[in-house]
Amino acid sequence: MTEQHLDVAKLQRRLTEFAAARNWQPFHTPKNLVAALSVEASELVEIFQWLTPEESTRVMDDPDTAHRVTDEVADVLAYLLQLCEVLGIDPLTALDAKIDRNEHRFPAP
Repeated sequence: MTEQHLDVAKLQRRLTEFAAARNWQPFHTPKNLVAALSVEASELVEIFQWLTPEESTRVMDDPDTAHRVTDEVADVLAYLLQLCEVLGIDPLTALDAKIDRNEHRFPAP
């Protein structure tokens, strides 16, 4: 799938089809998806855990580390998208609304 054809809905469908082909839907409850999301986010944190702030800004310079970061970001996004699908949340609409609320809560000086 080329980048120009990617969108959230297509990715969610692919994730749903992937899980269905393996009969994983019974395990994709909101509770389990949130737990898996937390684990994957922790795996992303682990990569950065002992880096200095300066080292963290250069993490993508090393191909092996960049690959690990990219994979963990993908895992986090996959579980978040699956959670949104199960709960009926449009993630882009939710983010847009949250930015609107934050603009009101934290006005620019």
